[in-house]
Amino acid sequence: MVNYQKQSGDLSWAGAVNARHICGAFYRMGRHEWLSASGWERMREDGITKVIDLRNPQEIHRREYDPEVPAASLSGIELVNLPLETAGNPRFEAIAVPYMNHTGMYQLVCEEFGGHVRAVFENLASSQGSTVIHCSAGRDRSGLIATLLLDLAGRRNQILEHDELAVRGINEWHRVSPRKHPYESYQQEDELQAIISERAAALEEFCDWIGTASSYLLGQGMSEHAIERLRSLTKSS
Repeated sequence: MVNYQKQSGDLSWAGAVNARHICGAFYRMGRHEWLSASGWERMREDGITKVIDLRNPQEIHRREYDPEVPAASLSGIELVNLPLETAGNPRFEAIAVPYMNHTGMYQLVCEEFGGHVRAVFENLASSQGSTVIHCSAGRDRSGLIATLLLDLAGRRNQILEHDELAVRGINEWHRVSPRKHPYESYQQEDELQAIISERAAALEEFCDWIGTASSYLLGQGMSEHAIERLRSLTKSS
């Protein structure tokens, strides 16, 4: 990707934006349509067997500047669509304007769409290989899932760092992207640091609210067996 400056821990999957390891068997990134054929092949070589797309169905499509990727390049990798929201929720749509774009909305999603969150984690618990979780930017929806996974892995002290890397990663993409984003643009360091600090404060409030990821998921109806299976996957090599 021309002139794209990778962040700490960014993975070398050709075309991938905001792609990095979360913990154990789990990874995160932005839109899978950014990946080239060789990017998909490298993912498979790295043991990825499943990609969970958290976007709404209408968001999933190839754009003008996305590479054309033959179906054969995705062979052996299961694509699963598990949106984190449902259209028509008045509380969510009043706050998530124009979309979920801040850590301050994590609690809202967990309160309004607990069944959706549980579905993602139940699917993750059934993983046999390594799994990539992604949304559009690889920042907010995937950030919520990454936050809960890190908590399950006993790595709560890494949550703020992961969020900062995700913010910086998509900001760098806005700098070089051939497609102008309709709502976001590249931010200089002083502006970016203010955004990161604000997000960190909201993220700490969310972590206080949720208590633990396991208690939240149990409250949403996930079984203790599935949670233990998931916890083991967060610590696998």
